[in-house]
Amino acid sequence: MELLDGRKVSSELLEGLEKEVLELKRKNVHPHLTVILVGDSPASRVYVKHKKKACEKIGVLYEQLDYKAEEMDTKKLIAKIHKLNENPRVYGILVQLPLPDHIYEPEVIRAIEPKKDVDGFTAYNLGKVFLSTEFEDLPPATALGIIKLLDYYKIDLVGKETVVVGSSNIVGKPISMMLLNRKATVTTCNSKTRDLKSHTGRADLLVVAVGKKGLITEDMVKDGAIVVDVGINRDDDGKLYGDVDFENVSKKVSYITPVPGGVGPMTIACLMENILTACKRLNNIN
Repeated sequence: MELLDGRKVSSELLEGLEKEVLELKRKNVHPHLTVILVGDSPASRVYVKHKKKACEKIGVLYEQLDYKAEEMDTKKLIAKIHKLNENPRVYGILVQLPLPDHIYEPEVIRAIEPKKDVDGFTAYNLGKVFLSTEFEDLPPATALGIIKLLDYYKIDLVGKETVVVGSSNIVGKPISMMLLNRKATVTTCNSKTRDLKSHTGRADLLVVAVGKKGLITEDMVKDGAIVVDVGINRDDDGKLYGDVDFENVSKKVSYITPVPGGVGPMTIACLMENILTACKRLNNIN
């Protein structure tokens, strides 16, 4: 068994991005990310902290707009986004999800200028993912991170029997499409899938993105499979676990991502890559 080491791969990716930022600054172009955080979710605060740290590491200008849940509604938030859309100094806009229940998330995401949508969640950027690898300009960062991790370890996806457990717009659907673009044979499962084990048990590559600790057990995975665990679950002590029973599943697979240290760091690194992609395109830099 070999670990798919997201910390190592992301660190190398960030080193390269840091050099790109320096090159852009020599051209008087300064990559700039603005993050909007509404409410006081502890998990969201942790996530934006990681994003800020990565921006500081590679030299991206970071701005965070914090709002109390009670002082923000859908209309006000969209107005804030429109101002950022029009600001020529801002190259990336990120609204930290999930938003408080009283704010209508789809309308907020739709308000983001697609060229500045570094999360890759707008219909325009998601739609481009459906076309081919050639049009994966600003894909969702987690899906891109998974692809880059598999590429780093030279895992050939062509013809691979692949099962994705989870069908969210953030991970499940985009990674399914990006794997299809690379000629994998993909089955996407959801909460209504009957006999999940019958699907996961035949997967050469299993990607799990549900958010349910220990969902995938040893008997649900075939010998020699490749397992990518996207799940992040905290116990009462704050310890992180994935969706996969790592201790037992790792005994029978060829590759597996750890939690933490697998997909998480790759997501942050690929978000940074998306920021630079957006910055270069908005400045007509190849």
